[in-house]
Amino acid sequence: MDEVSQTIKTQPDWRYLLAEFYELYRQIPAGGSPRIRSHQRQAREAISRVIKAGAELRLQTAAQKPVTAHLRRALDQGRSGTMASIIRSLDCVADSLSWQYGYEKVPPGLTGTYAYAEIAGPQGPVVTTEIILGVVLFAPGCTYPAHAHQGITESYVCLSGAVSENHQGVYVPGSMIFNPPDHLHRITVGDREPALLAYAWLGKAGDLAGQKMVFSRPRK
Repeated sequence: MDEVSQTIKTQPDWRYLLAEFYELYRQIPAGGSPRIRSHQRQAREAISRVIKAGAELRLQTAAQKPVTAHLRRALDQGRSGTMASIIRSLDCVADSLSWQYGYEKVPPGLTGTYAYAEIAGPQGPVVTTEIILGVVLFAPGCTYPAHAHQGITESYVCLSGAVSENHQGVYVPGSMIFNPPDHLHRITVGDREPALLAYAWLGKAGDLAGQKMVFSRPRK
C-alpha cells in the first residue's frame, strides 16, 4: 500500500490520540521532581503545537511483528484501569500501526518479544520535528537489553502490565519512567502479562531525526 498524505484534521482518530498523550503528560504526577515536571511541560507544549498546526498524517504501511499477537490482551487489560481513555483511542488506530524493531541487529530472543509503533515524529505517521511519540509492546517475561539515547530525554508511561527498569522499582499502569539523555536503562517485564507502554522523546530536531538505536555491549 502506498503512503497516503492527509492531516490529523481529516483523520480525527489520530488527533484524539494526540490529545490523550497530552492528557497523560498533564495528569500524571511528577513526584516532586522539577526535572520530570519540566519534561512533562515540554511534552505537553510540543503536543499542543502539533495539534494546533493540524499536522500532516503520513499513513505508513501497516506491519506486525510476532509480539503483536499479545496486543489484544494488552489493550483488554488496560480498558478497565486508569489508562482506559488512551487505550480506547489507541485501539481506534491499531489496524494502521506499523510495528518495528528499530535496530539493525536485534538479539534473537527479542524478535518475538518486543516491537514499537511510532505515533508522531519526523517519519510519521503524524509528521513533526517537535517530538517523537509512540507505543512499545513487550511479551510476558521479556528482558529489553541495556541501551541509551544520545541527546534524547525519554519517558515511558505504563498503559498495561508491569515493568521494572534497572531492577529499581516496579511500574504499573499510570506510572512514569523518566530517562535523561545518555542514561543506560534495561527493562524487564512480568511473567504473566504483556506490557504496553507509551513513550515520548524530546530533544533537538537533529537528534530526533538522526537517532540510531543500538544496544550497549556487555562488559567482558
